[in-house]
Amino acid sequence: QVQLVESGGGLVQAGGSLRLSCAASGRTFSSYGMGWFRQAPGKEREFAAAISWSGSSTYYKDSVKGRFTISRDNAKNTVVLQMNSLKPEDTAVYYCASTKARSNWYLSEAYVYWGQGTQVTVSS
Repeated sequence: QVQLVESGGGLVQAGGSLRLSCAASGRTFSSYGMGWFRQAPGKEREFAAAISWSGSSTYYKDSVKGRFTISRDNAKNTVVLQMNSLKPEDTAVYYCASTKARSNWYLSEAYVYWGQGTQVTVSS
């Protein structure tokens, strides 16, 4: 019922930038929270950033705060993760995700719909 498709991943040198986009379809996009998770090989998935249904509130993992910015455009059914000052430790597969309700968008446990992931590799 809900489809999420990420794009924008790639290879970038440390200190560089990437812009990840997520296109959503299958339901009313503006009614739910959206987030970005990431997972490196052999490691658990991390909750990197999230944004409320209206876009009025955001959450960032401490390690990306000040470098990453999450935003959404409900008219276009998209959510974007702008990543600046990238570090090798940011290397991971990045997943777009959506909640099934407006409440608890700031909790990782609320995310139930997932995209296929896009690879981000940061070289030193």
